[in-house]
Amino acid sequence: MIILGVDPGSNITGYGLVSGDVSRPVCLGFGAIHTNSKAPLAERLKQIFDGLRKVIAQARPDHMALEEAFFAKNAQSALKLGMARGVIMLAAQEEGVEVFEYSPLLIKQTVTGYGRADKEQVRDMVKMQLRMAKPPEPIDASDALATAITHMAHLVALAREVEHKR
Repeated sequence: MIILGVDPGSNITGYGLVSGDVSRPVCLGFGAIHTNSKAPLAERLKQIFDGLRKVIAQARPDHMALEEAFFAKNAQSALKLGMARGVIMLAAQEEGVEVFEYSPLLIKQTVTGYGRADKEQVRDMVKMQLRMAKPPEPIDASDALATAITHMAHLVALAREVEHKR
């Protein structure tokens, strides 16, 4: 199974691809979609949408794990983040990829064991868990890989929940 993790943002959207299982996750690739903060918002959203569709078309992930929005500095930032999340979900839907969402607290807790870990601690644990020679950069890609690892760790629980509902 291939999992695409995404850390949404209107300026930088990180992504990371992971496969394998929770005991030996493997990094297939990572990166970020950078937009020009001075460009019109509609143009930036299209860049995110097109960039993510290209990643999805090339990698053919089975699932997308998306970090939920948790706070923003102001209402304007929250709206822009919400719009970025919307085009990210639309890109996945257009490509037939199911989307799963995780809170930043759960991602940090899953990857580091501590729900209040900072971004550098998350990056260090991602590097260790994926047996990478260097920490993933930019930090947004590291957060995306952490989101993918979180989904991988919770797939067993999701499968049990589905089975229980039958």
